[in-house]
Amino acid sequence: MSVDAALLKRGNAKCELCGSDDNLAAYDVPPITLKSLDKSVLVCATCLEQIENPEKMDSKHLRCLNDSMWSQIPAVQVMSWRLLNRMRGQGWPDELLEMLYIEDDVKKWAMADLRLTEEPTLDINGVPFAVGDSAIMTKDIFITGANVTAKRGAVIKNISLTDNARQIEGNLNGTRIVLGARTLKKA
Repeated sequence: MSVDAALLKRGNAKCELCGSDDNLAAYDVPPITLKSLDKSVLVCATCLEQIENPEKMDSKHLRCLNDSMWSQIPAVQVMSWRLLNRMRGQGWPDELLEMLYIEDDVKKWAMADLRLTEEPTLDINGVPFAVGDSAIMTKDIFITGANVTAKRGAVIKNISLTDNARQIEGNLNGTRIVLGARTLKKA
């Protein structure tokens, strides 16, 4: 059974965050090395838009986190914590974060996406990257750990920002890799 089929079954063909059954898609919760059921959530287009574009967050829609944060599925807990954390200072998200209990290893995973630096991660042209962006390779680079060459023009999807402002993490042909931001152009 594919990961997407397993997610549909696990989520009863509904968004695991808000419960919608429209335009569902699998979202791989960063950081990941391989796509798996344990590291993915089933989300609707509205929730996906808010995950990938923090500036478009709709706190009214995300009131659904009041329920989803209690999920027994770690990936859903991580996404609930991250979205609530992005809305800190609005009152109700702070209250939910205070109530939320997640295991230490799950909290470490949730916090892995937080930036420790305020310095922006810039591409080769000086354009800032954001979580969820796609990037295009500007030169060939051999990826030692994956034993593969990332070719010029290859698209790196669903990037996440690392603690180092000069690096991004993203998917290349189903493998999660870390690359220097200055070797990429924002797509």
